[in-house]
Amino acid sequence: MKRKRVLISIVACMATLSLFIACGGKTTQKADDTPQGLDRSKYFITVATGPTSGLYYPIGGAFSSVFQNKLGYKSSAQATGASVENIKLILSGDAEMAIVMSDSVAQAYGGFGAFEGKEKAEDLRCLTALYPNYVQLVTTDKTGIKKFEDLKGKRVGVGAPNSGVELNARMMYEAHNMSYADSKVDYLNYGEAIAQLKNNLVDAVFVTSGIPNATVMELGTSAKIVLVPIEGEGLKNLTAKYPFFVEATIPASTYSTSSDVKTATVRNIMIVNKNMPDDVVYDLTKGIFDNIEDIQASHATAKKFISLENSHVGVGIPFHDGAIKYYKEQGIE
Repeated sequence: MKRKRVLISIVACMATLSLFIACGGKTTQKADDTPQGLDRSKYFITVATGPTSGLYYPIGGAFSSVFQNKLGYKSSAQATGASVENIKLILSGDAEMAIVMSDSVAQAYGGFGAFEGKEKAEDLRCLTALYPNYVQLVTTDKTGIKKFEDLKGKRVGVGAPNSGVELNARMMYEAHNMSYADSKVDYLNYGEAIAQLKNNLVDAVFVTSGIPNATVMELGTSAKIVLVPIEGEGLKNLTAKYPFFVEATIPASTYSTSSDVKTATVRNIMIVNKNMPDDVVYDLTKGIFDNIEDIQASHATAKKFISLENSHVGVGIPFHDGAIKYYKEQGIE
């Protein structure tokens, strides 16, 4: 009987050791790499994106697809008015994750700029940096607009009210010592505004997005695109007051323009609420980079810029503790 008990003990130990080895020696992980005690199926991850005409929507959709199809969460991508609306959705708990421009979220977090006088949104946290948005001031060769100051007296689509694009437009006017009063502004999202530009109902449109932008490219099928540069004293004023803007160049090949065009960029980032459970945020962050090829396949811009190496570029707010844990494991502080 004693011999039999010894044999049973040995078999049990060997089975335990085999399970430990099969799990890579990690007792805190299940065999499918789900963190211990985390039931992914109980969480619904809504990813707030932007208008269907922009890059936020397909890229946000790729994140949602990874969460649902690769990790086992319930998830969907939601079309929105983009940055400012997305910030509100995160703060209210109506979305779990959102893509925003770093200038908008920095203003909300610090209570300045467009958020002057409002309660600081200090519950916002970053999960990862994404890709740069290029300020694209779009017109056609029919309008005669060649420099920013030419917007005086012109009809300009500045973006939906209080959207990230519209906040950018305000700062561009300010940097050039101008204001909306100098133009006839229309508060249209850039998809609508580009349609108006085609019909000669507006003269110029602000498009702040990755490049190439599909809506701007489609304009090129019926008109000769002209990009108005952000340069000289205006660019200097902009970057001096708002250091989250970085000078960049839009290559002529992007929209078949006559030459490269100097402008400003601002980084897009993925945000969550600080109250989101640490283990969930850790799991989502790890899942993103374990399946980064799926994210990168959503658009050429995603393939070029979204990576672990770029995860901290242009971020102006704190990271979530769950994300910090993952990045520390990767040697990123």
